[in-house]
Amino acid sequence: MTDFVLVAGAWLGAWAWDEVAAELRGAGHDVHALTLSGLAEKQGAAAGLETHVRDIVDEVERLGPRDVVLVGHSYAGIPVGLAAERIGDRLRRVVFVDANVPVDGESFLSGWPSEGVRRSIAEHDGFWPPLGPDDCAGQGLTDEQIARFVAGSTPHPGATLTEPARLERSLADLPATYVKCLLDGDEPLPAVAALLKSDRWELVEMATGHWPMFSQPRELAGVLHSSVAGG
Repeated sequence: MTDFVLVAGAWLGAWAWDEVAAELRGAGHDVHALTLSGLAEKQGAAAGLETHVRDIVDEVERLGPRDVVLVGHSYAGIPVGLAAERIGDRLRRVVFVDANVPVDGESFLSGWPSEGVRRSIAEHDGFWPPLGPDDCAGQGLTDEQIARFVAGSTPHPGATLTEPARLERSLADLPATYVKCLLDGDEPLPAVAALLKSDRWELVEMATGHWPMFSQPRELAGVLHSSVAGG
């Protein structure tokens, strides 16, 4: 039996996967959407990057002896990638949805102009404030979907964004699918492009924006289903 463990990106909790999870369950899969510490219904919990990795590993261990497909969106690609290398033979596949991937010694904020984000975290008691409606423009979302995203978002624990990842081995060795959402840019990040040279990685493109669980949940569920069939 294969279980999907779904982890959304910054500001989001398990609720963000509701429509995708319903589609996957309708196709006969077991689905476990996970809220990371400090977010959504877990607001107030202290969290660093290792906390989020442990959240994911603990969820896999809770499921018992089953194959697992880990799915990480955006920021969550970093703790999901780190967790994937820790769960060994339990991992059937890891799917990165328009996501960052962990790079040894680097954080989520490494490699891009992040001074504004760091300043915002410092000004908001160690948390990254959620986006507003205007920040979601051009990502294939309806007004209703944007309103849902904004209403459900909660401040993101800043330490998870600034602490460096520590990898034990190359992610290129993992069976992986990378989902690139084209409205968020045509090309994967350089670290992702390097990993896609591995014969264990595949690239899937979606003609939508950075939050496909809102804009195209049925299509995203189809991609996840196909990743298992092909993985």
